This record gives sequence, structure tokens and C-alpha cells, in this order.
Amino acid sequence: MTVQRQIGFWIAALAVTVLLLFVLRGILLPFVAGFALAYLLDPLADRLQRIGIGRLGASLLILVLFVLVFILTLVVLVPFAAQQVGAFVERLPGYVARLQELGAEQIGPLIERLGIEEALPAAPPSVANLISQGVAWFAAFMQGLWSGGQALLGIFSLLVVTPVVAFYMLVDWDRMVRTVDSWLPMRHRDTIRHIARDIDRAIAGFVRGQALVCIILGTFYAVSLALIGLNFGALIGMTAGFLSFIPYVGSLTGLILSVGVAIVQFWPDYAMILATLGIFVFGQFVEGNILSPKLVGDSVGLHPVWLMFALVAFGALFGFVGLLLAVPLAAAIGVIARFALRQYLASPLFRGTEPVILTPRIEIEAEKPKADADA
Repeated sequence: MTVQRQIGFWIAALAVTVLLLFVLRGILLPFVAGFALAYLLDPLADRLQRIGIGRLGASLLILVLFVLVFILTLVVLVPFAAQQVGAFVERLPGYVARLQELGAEQIGPLIERLGIEEALPAAPPSVANLISQGVAWFAAFMQGLWSGGQALLGIFSLLVVTPVVAFYMLVDWDRMVRTVDSWLPMRHRDTIRHIARDIDRAIAGFVRGQALVCIILGTFYAVSLALIGLNFGALIGMTAGFLSFIPYVGSLTGLILSVGVAIVQFWPDYAMILATLGIFVFGQFVEGNILSPKLVGDSVGLHPVWLMFALVAFGALFGFVGLLLAVPLAAAIGVIARFALRQYLASPLFRGTEPVILTPRIEIEAEKPKADADA
């Protein structure tokens, strides 16, 4: 098979896959979630196998424990989070208006002393109104994700189908990997295996490692902010921990929200405001110097901008299914792109050593002296 035919085959396969994902996006959520769950829990099943538990028993034990923990988490956290979110959204415009007032009180006299009030632009529209519009837009965006991901399946179907799919995937995981490996073209088997190992390392390193980082940071932020008495501290801390899945976004979001609430709540108690700021500074230091290097590592290769683009793009195209697929596909595309770049840098096309293809006219002119010499 020529290179052109191989490229055409893989482009056609990619196009068919994307088309199927788009057409079936309404029913894929429980199956994609089950596959992702099996992938995340497979290392635990392998460890249980090594201590003497059969694959079937290990898979059943893991899934039962996971479902129990998940249900307990829903029962405990969902009512609390729903109440906190509703109260926070209701009070958010008031917080923003109060921040505007404090800013005008503190910065206004300084502007007057500097004599630059005439050079400043006209007063912008109310930030509180902008925040309200932003909240409405975000709610509409989440509603679009929800309707896109749950068009044909209710939440009950998701909770029932996902564990079943995950169980069967987890039981047959090693056999499926061996089967797919046997289908690889023999000529390129080693190269494909190397790329697949790099993709697995990138996905596993980011998803499993970053999930632990999110849990640790979310717990730390929530407990610390609640202990200092910050309003909605637990909610802000959990949100910051969850958004830490995207590097820097979680800490920055939590920092802005918590410091804003702290200024409104504690002003002019600078000690409490600085304590709120210090919690996030310390959390960011621990994440950057201890948690991420140890749990995530340096071999992931997912740039924060590329990750954010993948989440937004796949979420807009495929709903919640796209959000689940965004990180694995972003990691896979990154690995394949780096492999292609290495191949290009090692190729004659980059090094300039490829053979020169002469046109027929040049070839005729080059052969003419030889013909004269023969004559």
C-alpha cells in the first residue's frame, strides 16, 4: 500500500468516526462514560489480580465499591451544592455592586488628587448587570450541554447503563487490548505500539494524576475557606478544586471569587482578606511544586490552551460526550502531532537531501552533450 493510499484510508476512517460520533451523540454518553470508567479502574483491577483475586471478582468488587461511593457522594454533596449554588447566584450581583462601591470609595479620592478624572472614559455599564448576563449565558450553555448529552437518555438510564458497560469492559479489558493488538499491520506494528503507549501514558498521567490533584486541592480549599468563616467558602473551594482539571483555571477562578467575597464580607479587616489570599497562594505553591510533579509528571504534554480549546470545541459539538472525549482525544492528537513532527524533522524534506526531480526539458538538455560525445 502506497503512502497516499494509507493517508487516504486513515483520513476516511477519521471522517467516518467523527460522523458517527456526531450522529449518535445523543445516546453515546453512558457507553463513553462506562468505557472511561473501565479505563480509569483497570490498574486497580490488575493489582487485585496480582494478589490472587480473579478478574471477574476484582471487577465486581471495584464496581460495587465505586457505585456505593458515588451514590453516597451524590446523597451528601448534591443537595448541599445545589443550595449553595442557588444562594451564591442570588447574592452575586449584590457582591459585585458592593465591590464597585468600595472601589469608588478607595480609588476615587486618589484619582481626584492626581487630577486625571477628566481623562478617564465614561463610566462603564454596571458590572453587576454584566455578571448577571454572564450567569444567564453560562446557564444557557450548560442547558445546551445537558440537552445535547441527554437527548434520548434520562439520568436514570445513565446511572444504570454506565456501571453495566464499565463492568463488562473491565472484565474483558486485557483480552480486548490483545485482540486489537493482533489487528495491527505487521509492517508498522512496533511504531503503532510505541504511539499507543505514548497516548496511554499521556491520558493516564493527566486524567488519573490530575483527578487526584483536583480532589486534594478541592478538599484543602473547601476546608480552609470554611474554617476562616468565608461565606460560600466550601462551594468556592470545591469549584476551584474541580476546575483545577484545567491548569491555572481552577486556582485563578477560586482566587477571584474568594477574595471578592472576602473583601465584601471582612472589609476593612485586612488580616482575613490576606488569609483568604494566602490559602490560594499556598495551594498554588503545593500544586506546582509537589502535587503536579509527583502525580501528573512532565510527560503529559497537554498545554493548558490546547486543553481549554479541546474542552470548549468538543463540548460545543458533542455535549457531555464531547467533554468526556476532549482530554483523551486532545492527548492522542498531541502525541500523533509530535510523532509527525519528529518524522518530518528526520526526513529528507526537512534536511534538504531529497533527490531533485528534473523536468523533461532539463533532462534532454543534460543528455545532449553525452549524445554528442558518443557521436
